[in-house]
Amino acid sequence: MLKVRLALGACARSWKSVRMASCGMARRNPLENKVALVTASTDGIGFAIARRLAQDGAHVVVSSRKQQNVDQAVAALQGEGLSVTGTVCHVGKAEDRERLVATILDINVKATALLTKAVVPEMAKRGGGSIVIVSSVAAYSPFPSLGPYNISKTALLGLTKNLAIELAEWNIRVNCLAPGLIKTSFSRVLWEDQERQESIKAAMKIKRIGKPEDCAGIVSFLCSEDASYITGETVVVAGGTPSHL
Repeated sequence: MLKVRLALGACARSWKSVRMASCGMARRNPLENKVALVTASTDGIGFAIARRLAQDGAHVVVSSRKQQNVDQAVAALQGEGLSVTGTVCHVGKAEDRERLVATILDINVKATALLTKAVVPEMAKRGGGSIVIVSSVAAYSPFPSLGPYNISKTALLGLTKNLAIELAEWNIRVNCLAPGLIKTSFSRVLWEDQERQESIKAAMKIKRIGKPEDCAGIVSFLCSEDASYITGETVVVAGGTPSHL
């Protein structure tokens, strides 16, 4: 099952946290007093994003299709002293592999648009917010034999541009993250075979497989006030994999 992730940062009134960096100095909390909803966030890139947003001061709501996964993720992050709650959220569902191919554009594009539509009114009430849509480097450099996936991820780049224009009047910024090959359970088929992994790394400038944490900091930045003048952009985190249309 393919995942759709949105990292949604919105202003809130009461969530506060103070943490210490390893050097013993107080960390700056760029997302203090914000609430972040991260879909498909109980594993891999989504989980790393949720953790980073919480570490940077936000109260994070994690979500996934299964309650057990949500409970485990919440327990793990709360165990680190982070402000986290969770909820079950089905953003897309296919009955089997054949129907998955037929519905993949709905899962990646339609579900993203509908979820965005659902959160915009609340963001507008609070004076604005930040939406980060997660696409893929496949939008720029298509993966072989994954045509529907590649097309749906390319469509998310256009959705980002359009939403950035439409939501600007409510002070809502919309940006996009396009990860390359990140070592997660979802991408296992691409990196588990050493020969295939080496072939993929040959196209990279940085010769290693990415980690979920490589994506998390970018999302935190895009949700913060440091990125208050950035909207409609896609940040590629892919080790230098070619990424131009």
